[in-house]
Amino acid sequence: MVIVGGGTAGWMCAAGLSRMLDMRGLSVTLIESDEIGTIGVGEATIPSLHVFNQLLGLDEADFMRQTRATIKLGIEFTDWGKLGDHYIHPFGDYGLDRPDVKFHQMWLKLLHAGADVGAIGDYNMCLMAARLNRFGIGQMRRGLPDLRHAYHLDAGLYARYLRRYAEQRGIVRREGRVTNVNQREDGFVSSVTLRDGQVVEGDLFVDCSGFRALLIGQTLGVGFEDWGRWLPCDRAVAMPCENTGPLIPYTRATADAAGWRWRIQLQHRIGNGHVYSSAYIDSDTAEARLRATLDGAAMSDPLHIRFKPGHRHRLWDRNVIAIGLSGGFIEPLESTSIHLIQTGVSRLLLLFPDMRFTPALIDEFNRSSLLEYEQIRDFIILHYKATRRDDTPFWRYCRDMEVPDSLRHKMELFRAGGRIFRFSDDLFTESSWLAVLLGQGIVPECHDPVADAIPAGDMERALLSLRAAVLDAAKALPDHTDFIRSYCAI
Repeated sequence: MVIVGGGTAGWMCAAGLSRMLDMRGLSVTLIESDEIGTIGVGEATIPSLHVFNQLLGLDEADFMRQTRATIKLGIEFTDWGKLGDHYIHPFGDYGLDRPDVKFHQMWLKLLHAGADVGAIGDYNMCLMAARLNRFGIGQMRRGLPDLRHAYHLDAGLYARYLRRYAEQRGIVRREGRVTNVNQREDGFVSSVTLRDGQVVEGDLFVDCSGFRALLIGQTLGVGFEDWGRWLPCDRAVAMPCENTGPLIPYTRATADAAGWRWRIQLQHRIGNGHVYSSAYIDSDTAEARLRATLDGAAMSDPLHIRFKPGHRHRLWDRNVIAIGLSGGFIEPLESTSIHLIQTGVSRLLLLFPDMRFTPALIDEFNRSSLLEYEQIRDFIILHYKATRRDDTPFWRYCRDMEVPDSLRHKMELFRAGGRIFRFSDDLFTESSWLAVLLGQGIVPECHDPVADAIPAGDMERALLSLRAAVLDAAKALPDHTDFIRSYCAI
């Protein structure tokens, strides 16, 4: 088995294979070149990374220390619905559902009745802790919504951390740049040739070569599904700056004239970037805008990135599997880049082939992978479509554009009565959809009639009691900066 490319994708794949497969019957070689840089903008994660790290048996405090990580409880969105708007998309649930009715339906009923039950975010532990800049582990009591967390991390350091892990378990790294991909008569890849003339043979190849898609795209010619009509941003400029102020436990995503800017605070620096559409502004303007909004002194030259939103028509073709940017790209608005690597590795482990390369395995890998891309795509498009902004041509385009039928149906269903239906394997929960739909001003016209079976007075008392308990619990958590200092500081 040969993994072409390192970085986060290559070393997550290598680490997962070394942990889960019987290495006695498998030789795994990872080829990477120090000459080729990696795209290091995916520094915000989502809670699913816990599963991967636990699968590897990593100690959380050590992992956070080695990757200079901080805690992430959600994403703060500014100026997305309209200029001046702020909302947080938190992890975890809003309130507590009853067996017969969703919590947000009870909240909607009381809201429509004019009751003073506050914002729905008052019932989310992650959101309240983020507002107060607090976090702690093992301090939540029963009867409250969960406090789920992810991380802000240095993706380059994470790749190095996993490299050490994988090499200790038998993965062989070979330094070199691939200059040629060799194929058999049936089109299967047989080997790759490095610049120094070495030939590395393999039976199964994993393409982690990034946007170049050296194997899946350039060699096998698998086509690309372009989503630019729905996701018009196609450029980014990234630049870290010096740390300033307290360490906040959430990502910031601020809408700009022709895209948006991210701010991700780590222990040793702040990661910043500007994602934008080249049809509406040029790279110099985007870079100037980013520089003008940095919190501290820049720590490096800007990195300019070109990308095309979408995915390969197939992520597994013949004996090549694309994982990471070689398979597709969805802008990092909801921090899904590392998650898509993780699920690609998980599918490979679940559907690991023998030498027959059974078509059913390949078909299932592609079916489930493309479905996941489409589900994430719809959620990202929602942020652009659900806007009332008309102050720039970019935002007018987003507001007025046609969207996939799957997303249009979800939006109409929610407007009609606050209902959210999703596939069981959809990455984004009902709470996530609720956060963005309500956060960007889509308020349902009515509530689910099932909520009317509960007396309004009882319902209001229960909500106000829960609201107070969530606030008290959030206030009791340690300060986030103090938590990092005591738990995993450098």
